Amino acid sequence: MRSPQVFWHPRLVSRADRERLNKHRSGVIWFTGLPASGKSTIAHFLEKELFDRGIRAYVLDGDNIRHGLCGDLGFSREDRRENLRRIAEVCRLMQEAGLLVLAAFVSPYREDRRLVREIVGEATFLEVYVRCSPETCEKRDPKGLYRKARLGKIQGFTGVDAPYEEPETPDLILDTEEEDLETCVQRVLEMLSERRFILLL
Repeated sequence: MRSPQVFWHPRLVSRADRERLNKHRSGVIWFTGLPASGKSTIAHFLEKELFDRGIRAYVLDGDNIRHGLCGDLGFSREDRRENLRRIAEVCRLMQEAGLLVLAAFVSPYREDRRLVREIVGEATFLEVYVRCSPETCEKRDPKGLYRKARLGKIQGFTGVDAPYEEPETPDLILDTEEEDLETCVQRVLEMLSERRFILLL
């Protein structure tokens, strides 16, 4: 519960002011999909492409967040939800600062993704489903986590012994078994342009 002594401090520089300075809208692009489906890779290459175009963007990645902000959380159902709640609050602040936030998280449950959308705000939340079969994800897996899960060394691993609930109405689907990295990045750029977050020249 929030303390009664805590108040929201009004800003002298608004989000709209920052967007005018940046010459692009801020928002959150939420990449969801199975582990090793390609979420983080797409997000990081997209960040570089946006940076090269003068667009202020920043990647929030699952492993990096768990090094600090969520380092006290495990992978229970409750901890996963709290992990995403904290991330959503960070996303909300970062978009208020005028950034395009590229958030790459497995986020396997629809209910938790709905919570993120509510915190961030419907108008500036874009859900991108990075689709890939569990078999292909396991073949790609650079950390060997699928194998460890199948050997019982990891419990509750999404795609092995924990479910992944596919998005019902994502804003964009990227099929990383059929589309290469360059195509995926270009399709996200086109979506951002169509939704008037950025201007593609």
